[in-house]
Amino acid sequence: MPEVDHEGVVEFTRELVRIPSVNRPEDGLSEQPAAEAVAARMRSFGWDPVLEEVAPGRPNVLCTVDGGLPGPTLMFEGHTDVVTEGDHGAWTHPPFGAELVDGRIYGRGSADMKGGLAAMVYAADALRRSGPFPGRVLLAALCDEEEMMLGAKHFVARGHHHGVDGVIVCEPEEGEVCAVSKGAIRIRVDATGVMAHGAMPDHGRNPVTALGRLSVRLEQLQADLQARTGVHPHLDRCWITPTVLRGGDLVQVNVIPATATLAVDIRTTPDADHPALRAEIDEVVAAVADDTGVRLAITVLDDRPPADTPVGAPVVRALADAHRDVTGAPAPFGGVPGTTDGTILWRDGGLDTVVYGPGGKWIAHQVDEFVEAAAVVEAAEVYVAAARRFLGAVPEGAAAAGA
Repeated sequence: MPEVDHEGVVEFTRELVRIPSVNRPEDGLSEQPAAEAVAARMRSFGWDPVLEEVAPGRPNVLCTVDGGLPGPTLMFEGHTDVVTEGDHGAWTHPPFGAELVDGRIYGRGSADMKGGLAAMVYAADALRRSGPFPGRVLLAALCDEEEMMLGAKHFVARGHHHGVDGVIVCEPEEGEVCAVSKGAIRIRVDATGVMAHGAMPDHGRNPVTALGRLSVRLEQLQADLQARTGVHPHLDRCWITPTVLRGGDLVQVNVIPATATLAVDIRTTPDADHPALRAEIDEVVAAVADDTGVRLAITVLDDRPPADTPVGAPVVRALADAHRDVTGAPAPFGGVPGTTDGTILWRDGGLDTVVYGPGGKWIAHQVDEFVEAAAVVEAAEVYVAAARRFLGAVPEGAAAAGA
């Protein structure tokens, strides 16, 4: 069976990292150039990718590689957007330089997830060059994973998930097979009080104070939630984390603002009941409003339940066996501490999803983000082996050739 093009997949990773695919339209930045680079590489392999615009300058890239024989469909998924690079001066290596130093590719998005994106494309190329195979591989490079997952939601809304039998999400998990991912609820609480002079607070109703009280009550709710749900073997605990507190548009220290806003990021394990938790939050917010006389309005920005694919699902088994075939070691199982596009594919598409990719799960979004070039190559080889097993090119229970 033809090997993965080691040099090609590393250089393609670096090419993608050099593209600043941050969603920052005020600076003229979006996923468009990265999506076009992915599509161009697919065309160089003789494939026919399709770009579907989800929002202005934000396309999904979809490409089917048909094996020529009857069989199931395996989807590999990645995203083209990256988070902000922040202060360039804080980086040891330029955030979009894609410098290769001591075997590491440095740059924003190198781990999350240009390395995984390149690996899945080159894995499909190696599979195609091996000759006819059962079924087909669907490659999906989607936009907006780092924010509202518009690309994954668009993918399902257009019905592209129909006929897909399993999904490997190529996010950085440091070689762990992750069939379970945390859920997320993101809320905004808008407080409306009464503006007053800072020297006469009794003439007003302070929305900042109300939101401070709410933060304390949410910390208490977090403790109760953790006591109920315990510690998950792969996902640790549930968290309720206030992340943004903004006091109106006023900047004068001696003025109590009329309005303030609190944002809260809630992360859950499969043992948490989202509707019940949201009802508890409503009760806490109502109680604080009653105590302070400040009107508090909740907006649920997003609600993504934990994704929990059974470890016995065919796509999980195929991936775990492929990891063993390629590395010679049993597959370590883990969990995704955040959420991925796989959450949407699992919830809205009803698809078995598993997350596995090159790069450390804790290095994403940090300064001097990097991915090991060897890890990108290894991930691509595991993807090839997983595809062959899942699609039926390798008999059940057999070891991969050369393992």
